Amino acid sequence: MIEDVFKAIPLGILLAFTIGPVFFVLLETSAIKGFRAAFSFDLGVVLGDIAFILIAYFSTNKILHKIKDDPSLFIFGGILLITYGVISFIKCKSDYKKDIRNAINQVVVKRNYMRLFFKGFLLNFINVGVLGFWLGIIIIFGPKLEMNDDRIFIFITTILITYLFIDCIKILLAKQLRNKLTPKRIFKIKRIISLILVLFGFVLVLQGFFPNEKQKIENVIQDIRKR
Repeated sequence: MIEDVFKAIPLGILLAFTIGPVFFVLLETSAIKGFRAAFSFDLGVVLGDIAFILIAYFSTNKILHKIKDDPSLFIFGGILLITYGVISFIKCKSDYKKDIRNAINQVVVKRNYMRLFFKGFLLNFINVGVLGFWLGIIIIFGPKLEMNDDRIFIFITTILITYLFIDCIKILLAKQLRNKLTPKRIFKIKRIISLILVLFGFVLVLQGFFPNEKQKIENVIQDIRKR
């Protein structure tokens, strides 16, 4: 069991530093809204991971590979991500004006933690690549763990706990910037994050329209690693 824990910790660290939409939004939420808001968002992300883990564990490999590589899912997820990014980009201006009014009137902004929780869940769940990650974990490490339910549970739980621990450190570091954030700087950060979300959405759509090109790139990367 201890060996399983030590094997899982590096994967949790890898997951925490995987660059994706969640990574940037987590840092933005921490810097702008504080630790509890970012942690609520992160718990929603973990729920999305748990949903994918259950799909990966209780479905057959054949069905999972079909879902993971279905181009329409990449296109659908990409469109959702682009839509979310565009709406966030447009909404930035009204939020900027609201932040200035709150600063002038010294209004204490209430945090809707439940909303942030569901935001984290949805933002993670529409990323098909996360399903691919957990599918790989189950396929690669499942046989090594003898497909023992208890060992797999401890292994995956350790990954998620490590992920949350590393994210808490990231949240605390990002929070240090909070005192330096003026409404104008917050406005710029939100716009940059919105554009990043749109970019990730376009990448997902392109993967859906050109699945063969994606496979060629993966093969080239694998060949480079073997050299």
